[in-house]
Amino acid sequence: MKRVAVAMVAAVIVTAATSRYARPWIDRAMLVYGLATEAPPAHVLVPVKDVAARRLANSWGNPRSGGRRHEGIDIFAATGTPVLSATRGLVTSVGTNTLGGQVVWVLGPGLEWHYYAHLDRYGEFRPGDVVHAGDVIGYVGTTGNARGAPPHLHYGIYRRGHAENPYLRLGSMTRAGV
Repeated sequence: MKRVAVAMVAAVIVTAATSRYARPWIDRAMLVYGLATEAPPAHVLVPVKDVAARRLANSWGNPRSGGRRHEGIDIFAATGTPVLSATRGLVTSVGTNTLGGQVVWVLGPGLEWHYYAHLDRYGEFRPGDVVHAGDVIGYVGTTGNARGAPPHLHYGIYRRGHAENPYLRLGSMTRAGV
């Protein structure tokens, strides 16, 4: 009788784990585990299509209003230029905030958070979706506190709750776009 009960419980667990409802959760858990066990990439894709790394300026740490410092870099391009995921990862948020306007957050290798802000509009991805380096996650704009400024993408990388300078990883890339 005990064997039958154990077999039935095992069958229920296997059925639940392979059902079409459980499978996405299992896949996402495996992805996050993989991202957690990988080292952060030494180099990432320039996240604006057809922008050469040599055109980038290191604006990291520049003063901002309210005594803040710039925790990322701004990549200038025409409104509507595709914004590309700099790494593979998991889209964790698609929404708005006061400073960034329309923003997308992607959890990448090494559990780094990649922040894309001032978007004109979003790509086709939603929270929980898997992205690959080069996937279009949005389009360059002037939302949030970038209203009135030239169109650009604000790109930031955060690790363990602290901002890191993304410019240092973009400098060796020649151009974005696939």
